[in-house]
Amino acid sequence: MPDPVTGMIVAGSQLIGSSMQASAAGDAASAQGAASQAGIEEQRRQFDEMRKLLQPYTEAGLPALEQQQTLLGLKGPEAEQAAIARLTGGETFKALAQQGEEALLQQASATGGLRGGNIQAALGQFRPQLLSSLIEQQYGRLGGMTSLGQASAAGVGSAGMQTGTNIANLLGQQGAAEAGGILGEAKAYGQLFNLPGQIVGAQIGAGKKPGFGF
Repeated sequence: MPDPVTGMIVAGSQLIGSSMQASAAGDAASAQGAASQAGIEEQRRQFDEMRKLLQPYTEAGLPALEQQQTLLGLKGPEAEQAAIARLTGGETFKALAQQGEEALLQQASATGGLRGGNIQAALGQFRPQLLSSLIEQQYGRLGGMTSLGQASAAGVGSAGMQTGTNIANLLGQQGAAEAGGILGEAKAYGQLFNLPGQIVGAQIGAGKKPGFGF
């Protein structure tokens, strides 16, 4: 038959061990929860940094798209006329128009056709053709900016979705750690509640009056 005194000592040791186990479970859950929270904050920081880096490109894409719509007349006839006026009033159009007309006149002069109808027709068609070419070039350049902005916005969106997924996973881990800590503490404290009965039983077996003063 086991020694009652030894049983009391064992029960007391288990009491201390269960208390330590409950404390350790709480500490482990807190540590894991803190690690998950640090991961969440780092994910958010990285996403904010990426968004900041891509912001100039995403911001450049929207005005370019609006200018494309203007050149297509989608913003109304007045806006379209204003956009065309900016092209015809620009230094590029003026310089190309002057160079082109001078080249036509020089060619006509060399062939003796300055007074002919062909040179007048060519001069009359040159500026409209030049404007049409510049509009196409401008639209293409704006398209490059629009595509850049679209790609940057898509990159931010993709990063946002990935960040959201990562944070959701970390929140799940955080919740699991908290739940595990609560369950671990509950189990340990459950053992604590059972130990007084074991101590009393050990005291009775030792022929002592039940109590906790040993």
